Amino acid sequence: MTINAIDSNRIQSMLAQMKAAAQSPGTDVSALAKPASGLNSLMGAGQTQETKRVDFAEALKSSLNQVNQSQLTAEKMGKDFVLGDDKVSLSDVMIAGQKANITFQATVQIRNKLVAAYSDIMNMQI
Repeated sequence: MTINAIDSNRIQSMLAQMKAAAQSPGTDVSALAKPASGLNSLMGAGQTQETKRVDFAEALKSSLNQVNQSQLTAEKMGKDFVLGDDKVSLSDVMIAGQKANITFQATVQIRNKLVAAYSDIMNMQI
């Protein structure tokens, strides 16, 4: 039973591809980073809103690490079962393998949707 795990090199290359796509010609990243001018008037001049900032790259990396961990867990359980470990049952191995497969397929579908959305946005006429 061989399950291909996602290693950190693949995660880093995916992040590099996303950064390169974001910095391609025609993308004005500085305009996206500026807050809306009407936001201050809605909130009031002296009021600030306490929000926890989540870095997209960190959230993406964390999600990919979770997918990788499920792949590694399924692979380890499969090896343990093949080696005759009595603590691991066949049903546990199959369930772990299916969970890893589902998480990986969901990740691929999300990536495909993000790439399609990015392509649609880049092809829009202003």
